[in-house]
Amino acid sequence: MKIRDAMIEDLPSMLAIYNEAIRNLTATFDLVDQTIEEREKWFHKFNRKYPLIVAEHNGEIAGYCGLSAYNPKAAYANTVELSIYLSEKHRGYGIGGKLMMEVIKRAKKLGYHTIIAGITEGNDASVKLHEKFGFEIAGRLKEVGYKFGKWQNVLYLQLILNE
Repeated sequence: MKIRDAMIEDLPSMLAIYNEAIRNLTATFDLVDQTIEEREKWFHKFNRKYPLIVAEHNGEIAGYCGLSAYNPKAAYANTVELSIYLSEKHRGYGIGGKLMMEVIKRAKKLGYHTIIAGITEGNDASVKLHEKFGFEIAGRLKEVGYKFGKWQNVLYLQLILNE
């Protein structure tokens, strides 16, 4: 298992992981598959300030994790939002924990104060993963997304890095 910076060559694998989540999970509120062009624009939003990393297992992208701006207003500059996605066949093997450990390490090194994660209620595996690394539930928004024929609630989890 290797955790490394994402490269543009990883994009087709990352797209497949994301599109599988769109079709089968409430982990994203996108409703239609993304194109490679759409994901390329997304990919280029990441940089040294906002890292995007992948887990590579036996030469295959098993998952990815990134930090992005939480809010464009200046007072939020030290707060980032975390996203993490794993391929269907690599869930439950500790890969998410390895990605989480690395992205938190990078967030601290970059001087961020807080990491926010929005997780659809009912995604207990993701909530447990975040809680394992010290995230706490900071709030719950009721019925903010409509997917798979029903309203979805979103939990907001928060990790304060330099307490």
